[in-house]
Amino acid sequence: MLKFALKLDGVASFGLGLLTLLIRPEVGMPVGWQIGLGSFCVVYGLGVFFLGTRAVPDRRIVLLVIIGNTVWALDSILTAGLKWFPLTGLGVALVLAQGLAVLGFAVLQLIGLRRAGSGTAPGTRPRSQSLA
Repeated sequence: MLKFALKLDGVASFGLGLLTLLIRPEVGMPVGWQIGLGSFCVVYGLGVFFLGTRAVPDRRIVLLVIIGNTVWALDSILTAGLKWFPLTGLGVALVLAQGLAVLGFAVLQLIGLRRAGSGTAPGTRPRSQSLA
């Protein structure tokens, strides 16, 4: 489940980034911000997808992804609610929708990480025991 959630996050982030860069729909966000966020999403999407292709994704990096996704989701809700940008109605809807999707990815990744850590998930290796 963890690898699936990482790959799904990667594909969705990459797609959102391309949409933002190539189409740049009128959402009320300054163009510079849209280009920066779109570029970030493309690179992030590639990285997270690559992480999901690893035989055993590094738990520390997965935790960073989960924390980042949670912060992104909260920031999206604040951006829409506090009107940090003059978003259009479409802009508010898109920011909230992608924020909720990102929160969903974080939840799936956390569930997958816990299952992988418990050793009960199919295809996981048991943790090595410390001699200390």
